[in-house]
Amino acid sequence: MKKTQLLNSELSLVISKMGHTDMLAIGDCGLPIPDETKRIDLALIKDLPTFMDTMKAILLELEVEEVILATETKDINPNIFNQIKEEIKDTKVTFISHEELKVKLKECKAVVRTGEQTPYANIILKSGVVF
Repeated sequence: MKKTQLLNSELSLVISKMGHTDMLAIGDCGLPIPDETKRIDLALIKDLPTFMDTMKAILLELEVEEVILATETKDINPNIFNQIKEEIKDTKVTFISHEELKVKLKECKAVVRTGEQTPYANIILKSGVVF
C-alpha cells in the first residue's frame, strides 16, 4: 500500500510522470476543460472536495516552482487568493487573464476538477525539481 498521503491513483500517476516545468491545473467545477487534456474529476457534490483541500493534497506530492493564476482572482475571489498565497509561500506567481488561463489548460498534463463553487478558484502549478 502507498505510504504517502495522496491516495487518488489517477492523480498520483500524473504527478509521478511529471518532469521539470510540466503543468497541472486545479479548477472549480465550472472550469471548461479542453477535450484533449486529461480530466481528473474529483467533484462529488457542491464544494466537495474544495479547491483548497485539493490543492493542499497535491502540494504534499508535487514540487512546484511557479503558479499561474488569473488576474481576476485577486479582485473577484480575494479569499481564495489569500489562501493560495498562504500555502505557496514564496513560490513565483505569474498572472494572466482568465481567458489565457483557459487556453493554457491545453498544455497541462491534466486538469483536476473539484466541487468548488466560487468564481476564479483555478490555478496552474508548474513542476519544479527536488534537487
